[in-house]
Amino acid sequence: MTRERVLVTGGSGFIAGRCILQLLERGYEVRTTVRSLRRENEVRAALEEAGMRRGELLHFVVADLKEDAGWAGAVEDVDYVLHVASPLHTESVKDENEVIAPAREGTLRVLRAARDAGVKRVVLTSAFHAVGFGHGHIDHVFTEDDWSPLNGPGVDVYGRSKILAEQAAWEFIRAEGGRTELATICPVAVMGPVLGNSVSGSNHIVQRSLNGEMPGYPNWFVPVVDVRDVAEAHVAAMTAPDAAGQRFLVASDEPAIAMKEIGAILRSTLGDAAKHVPTRSIPNAVVRLSALFKAEFKPVAADLGYVKRVSNEKARTLLGLRPRTSREAIVAAAESMIAKSLVRA
Repeated sequence: MTRERVLVTGGSGFIAGRCILQLLERGYEVRTTVRSLRRENEVRAALEEAGMRRGELLHFVVADLKEDAGWAGAVEDVDYVLHVASPLHTESVKDENEVIAPAREGTLRVLRAARDAGVKRVVLTSAFHAVGFGHGHIDHVFTEDDWSPLNGPGVDVYGRSKILAEQAAWEFIRAEGGRTELATICPVAVMGPVLGNSVSGSNHIVQRSLNGEMPGYPNWFVPVVDVRDVAEAHVAAMTAPDAAGQRFLVASDEPAIAMKEIGAILRSTLGDAAKHVPTRSIPNAVVRLSALFKAEFKPVAADLGYVKRVSNEKARTLLGLRPRTSREAIVAAAESMIAKSLVRA
């Protein structure tokens, strides 16, 4: 029996790595892209440390979202594609196109190659940024029917890149996707056990807390999901019969968690390892002032005191997802960082 083959883009990434682990566990042959084969040993080592099985079924190819070269070969004889790779920028950039173009054009590059190769389905990693940002403080439960306005309050360049990339993907599939199907995954703030020695995305909140790098916590609420559940959603959306043509919000079952509660969880769970975690709150006025000078504070300032409600019902119903708690994701992230000496002693 021939094994089905899956391409995972951006194999060195946090979410992509967890997708690879789950695919190998299920017996798929996995091909993953890196920008240089010099990364292969590093990525393999990180996956092996995380418990990779059947590593002989994992293969590496070179492809860059900014270039056409390599993508035809990457998707050759592939049944499914998990397009996870995307640039992540939280800092200020002079030209937003430096972030938006690789995300949007890179997505279209992967979709064209997948269509031309006869790939059955592409699962695209989008983000909650494409769903629940920029709406103001509305009384609303966010679902997959919602789209973030491009220039709404708190929508930064990363958010715009995710909105535009996902919209371009759906437009492409409708207009010229052929038989290739599309599903998209929109996770909220992704936390959980670190892969290798790289701390990514929302795990930085945990790392900075443990390092005492924040003077206190803003009055900001974060909906959280465990990276292992995000990977499970990708793998399930790849083959679930009713997932084609669907967006999926992926989140834990609890409401968004206050930043100060993240600190409280760390202190109550980790003992002396959490001795640098702040206990103070940062006044709203200070956050708003900081947002005038630092881009990373703008999304925070826009949503001070606002608890976003997120429905994960579709992922539970169509994908069978039973997500871990926010607490489990936060503690797993912290414990992995401590074990790897990635935080201040």
